[in-house]
Amino acid sequence: MRTKTICILGGAGFVGQHLVRRLGEAGWHCRVPTRRPHRHRDLKLTRHLSLLPVSSLDRATLAELFAGCDAVVNLVGILNEDGSSTFERAHVELVRELTAAATEAGVSRLIQMSALNADAIGGGSAYLRSKGAGEDLAHQAEGLQVTSVRPSVIFGRGDSFFNRFASLLELAPGVFPLACPDARFAPVWVGDVCEAIARALDDPRTIGRRYDLCGPRTFRLEELVEQTASWIGKRCLLIGLNDRASRWQANLFERLPGKPFTMDNYWSMQTPSICGEHNGLLELGIHPSDIETIVPTYLR
Repeated sequence: MRTKTICILGGAGFVGQHLVRRLGEAGWHCRVPTRRPHRHRDLKLTRHLSLLPVSSLDRATLAELFAGCDAVVNLVGILNEDGSSTFERAHVELVRELTAAATEAGVSRLIQMSALNADAIGGGSAYLRSKGAGEDLAHQAEGLQVTSVRPSVIFGRGDSFFNRFASLLELAPGVFPLACPDARFAPVWVGDVCEAIARALDDPRTIGRRYDLCGPRTFRLEELVEQTASWIGKRCLLIGLNDRASRWQANLFERLPGKPFTMDNYWSMQTPSICGEHNGLLELGIHPSDIETIVPTYLR
């Protein structure tokens, strides 16, 4: 039986590293392009993986990467803009280039990583509007069989959610001012997201579908941060900021190195990141994992 080959854009990132392991175990040969292969030497230990150095992801380069592939997964995404790295470029222009390159290379299957609440017109932030525009472009591409996954905040070993709050709490001098404390999330485990992608690849019934992915419970942000403090054994007084103070913090923090919190993050958090009536994990036969069973294992 011929080994199937898949190119994973963003495969060296948080979700990507988990996905290449899951697909490698299933027998897929994974191509992972990266600008800095020396930073990801540990990935070379993954079964059926080729780490490919690239300087850009223009259409010609993408067509070369996709040649001989059976499928493509696009995980590329940014939470904040920085210089030349813009939402338009990362979430929209790249999708336009990769769909054209996939057609040129004869690849017909694409899994597009989007985001819960992504909407090109009605999205509450520039991030969500650009994610929605990219998702729409993927589904509208002629000759491509597309499935998109739309997760809430993703957690797991190496995540930038619980790990970031844990680091900030460790530095806090006993008091922690928290913006948007009432923002709601349904955190979804990275392993479940990767399982959803793996199952979608093997199931033609998922073609053309857009799956919202959520964990089993909904939390306020303040509850998640309180739980994080408990898991790392940090005693800290959380002070939930009102709307005006949250905006003030966003305006200040987006000027700091690394942009820990921006106005666009603030606007994204005004829309609850939770699933409606349909959780795509359940539709795909996956029982969502709870934060209680996963997060303590890597924070402690």
